[in-house]
Amino acid sequence: MLKQYLQFKLSQKLSPQQIQLMKLIQLPTQAFEQRLKQELEENPALDTGKEDKENEYEDMDNSQDEYDDNEKIEAEDINVDDYLSDDEIPDYRTSVNNYSADDDEKSIPYASGTSFTQHLKTQLNTYRLNDEERDIAEFLVGSVDESGYIRRELSDIMDDLAFTQNVYTTEEKIEHVLKIVHQLDPAGVGARDLQECLSIQLKRKEQSPDVALALNIINNAFERFTKKHYKKLMSKFDISEEQLKDAIHEIERLNPKPGGSYSGNTRMIEHVIPDFAIKIVNGELELTLNGRNAPELHVSREYNNMLKGYKESKEKSKSQKDAVMFIKQKLDAAKWFIEAIKQRQQTLFVTMSSIMHYQKEYFLTGDERNLRPMILKDIADEIEMDVSTVSRVANSKYVDTPYGTKLIKEFFSESMTNDQGEEVSTREIKKILETVIEEENKKKPLTDEALAKILKEKGYPIARRTVAKYREQLDISVARLRKEL
Repeated sequence: MLKQYLQFKLSQKLSPQQIQLMKLIQLPTQAFEQRLKQELEENPALDTGKEDKENEYEDMDNSQDEYDDNEKIEAEDINVDDYLSDDEIPDYRTSVNNYSADDDEKSIPYASGTSFTQHLKTQLNTYRLNDEERDIAEFLVGSVDESGYIRRELSDIMDDLAFTQNVYTTEEKIEHVLKIVHQLDPAGVGARDLQECLSIQLKRKEQSPDVALALNIINNAFERFTKKHYKKLMSKFDISEEQLKDAIHEIERLNPKPGGSYSGNTRMIEHVIPDFAIKIVNGELELTLNGRNAPELHVSREYNNMLKGYKESKEKSKSQKDAVMFIKQKLDAAKWFIEAIKQRQQTLFVTMSSIMHYQKEYFLTGDERNLRPMILKDIADEIEMDVSTVSRVANSKYVDTPYGTKLIKEFFSESMTNDQGEEVSTREIKKILETVIEEENKKKPLTDEALAKILKEKGYPIARRTVAKYREQLDISVARLRKEL
C-alpha cells in the first residue's frame, strides 16, 4: 500500500555573503590584514589610499545609454554612479575617536634564525661518525619534537630507517648513536622521557654532593620525587631535610623542555596585536579600535575610466560587452567588500563597547573580584545581535587595558549565589581561591575540603568537588604536590 506524507521543514540558510561577513568578524587584526591583502590581489577593482575626487565624475549622470532594443544587454543594468559614488572615503573612518593611532605597526614580528633541527645537525659535524652512524644520528635529530624529546620507540625508529632511509641496523646501534645525540646542546635534548631528560642534564653539570644526590634521586627514586614523598626520600637515602632541600633545588634549576629554550625553534612565535584599547581618561573609560582594522578602500580610478568609456562609446562590440560584464562582477565584489568591512568595524566596536560598560567596575580598578557574571547572551541581548556573533568577537580578539593585554572571552563567566543571596562571578571566586592558595603554608598545603571551608567562611558556600574543578581550571596542583620543604 502506497502512503504519502506531507512534511514541512523550516530552515534558515545564510547567503555566501553573510558567511563571508561572519568570517571577517571572527578574524583578529593580524589575520584581517592578510585577508585584506588577499582581496586586493584578487580584485583589481579594489584600491587603497586617498585619491583626488574633484571633477572626476562631473560628466557622469544617472541617465541610461541610448541603445537600440536589440543592443541591450545585461551590462546596461549597471548604474555606474552607484559604483562611483562609493569611491569616497568610507563614513566609518570619520569617527576619529574610534581608532587608535598605530597605523604604522605594519610588520608582523616572528622569531628568526635557523631551525632547531638544523641547529642540532650542525653540531653533529663536530663528531666522528661513519656513514651508518651519521644516517642514524640525522634521523634521530629529525625525530626530536619542539620540546626537545624523542617520543618514539627505538623499534619503530629502526623500522622507519629500513623503510624510508634504506638503513638496516639494530636497536643496540641506535641506542649507541642516541647517546651521542644526548651530548648535543641544549642539554637534555633527545631524551625519551622527563626522567632521562633531567638525568642527562645533571650528568652534564659540575659534580658536587648536591648534584650527586639529585642524580641519585632522579635515577633511583623518580616516582617518589614526583609525588613529593619527602619523608620516604629522606629515609631511603638517609639524608637530612636540608640536604634533600638542596638536592631538589638543583633539580628545580633544570629545564624540563630543552627544545623550548632554543630561539630558532621551527615553531614561529606570533606576537599578540590588540584589536582594541581601553584607557581611563578623567575617570571615564575610553574605547578605541585598532586603526589597522579600518583601511581606506575605494573603487580604482582605472575601472571608473573603463566604465566611463563604455558609457560614451557609440558602438558596443562583443568584446566591450564581455569586458563590462567582467567589470560589473569585480565592482559588485569591491562594493560588497567595502560594505562588509564597514559592518565588521561597527560590529566589533558595538560589541566591545557593550562589554566595557557591562564590566565598568573591573576596567576602572583592574580587580578581578569586580568582574560581574556575564554570558554571551547578556551582550547579545543588549546589542540586539546573535549570540554566535558575540562569540566570534570574544573568542579571537584581544584588548589592551591599563592592566595588560587580555583575551576578551576571559571577561565572561557564569554566576553563583553567595550567602547574602547576591549573584557573583565564578571568576571572583577563582581569584579568591587563587589568593588563598598563594598565602597557604607550603609545608602544610590546604586540601580541597579545607579550601571549601575557608571559602564558605568568606561567604561563598561551594562544594569540595566544585573547589577541585576551579582549582584544576586554574592549573593548580592538589595539596600533596604543592608541598614544599
